[in-house]
Amino acid sequence: MKKYRYPSVLTIAGFDGSGGAGIQADIKTASALGCFSTSVLTALPVQNTQGVRKIYPVPVEAVADQIKAILDDIVPDAIKIGMVHTPQLVNTIVSTLAQYKKIPVVFDPVMVATSGHRLIEEETINAITEKLFPIADVITPNMDEAAILAEMKVETLEDLYTAGKKIKNLGCKTILLKGGHQETSTITSLFYDEYEVFHSFETLKFNTNNTHGSGCTLSSAIAAYIARGKTLYDAVSSGQEYTYQAIENGTDVQTGLGNGPLNHFFNPQKMIKNEMV
Repeated sequence: MKKYRYPSVLTIAGFDGSGGAGIQADIKTASALGCFSTSVLTALPVQNTQGVRKIYPVPVEAVADQIKAILDDIVPDAIKIGMVHTPQLVNTIVSTLAQYKKIPVVFDPVMVATSGHRLIEEETINAITEKLFPIADVITPNMDEAAILAEMKVETLEDLYTAGKKIKNLGCKTILLKGGHQETSTITSLFYDEYEVFHSFETLKFNTNNTHGSGCTLSSAIAAYIARGKTLYDAVSSGQEYTYQAIENGTDVQTGLGNGPLNHFFNPQKMIKNEMV
């Protein structure tokens, strides 16, 4: 009898009880793209569509134990790392993953929420660049996060190009610089690849507040497409298209009183079954 397995994505990220971002968005995204989703909780933010009220930390020992429990049992085809808000957490994740075979990593450096709330401690940035960047196959900062990493204002497309080169010098393999905060009718995002070549992706900008969790969704979509076997460039391209459509299909829906979520299940796919060799 033939046996099969699902392409699997592990998300290591924070919680969002309002369902639009964090681990909830990651699970929804991977599931909508036909993958099996496992998760490790790094923090418990108290938040809704209007913003983050408080963040309760998860003990680093618990994070390490969660990672080991998953990797000892359901080996993922890709890993998405999201909210990592302390140096101790960075060190724990990196040292624990190092005990296992290398798995493709998508790192979304969550530093600023959609609401503008700063989510990361200053001293964590050095730990992220020194420890997490080297193990990540792609990082996905938005313009606010690129500004923090590049230590410069990032307000225009030209700024994004400059910031990308500065961030690359910090030790990343590739970078997807998200242009969603551009004040233009067309949004341009840049993928800066391992050969130091920029690839641009353009989409129309929607007049909507329903973008809560868009960064989590995009990074998880990229991880899902990697898990499905796409090349990194194709995963980045397909991930952006999925996120664009998820935003488009949720523009006219009100969920909460603030920044609403995306429509992750605008076209859900059946779970993919790959034959085991």
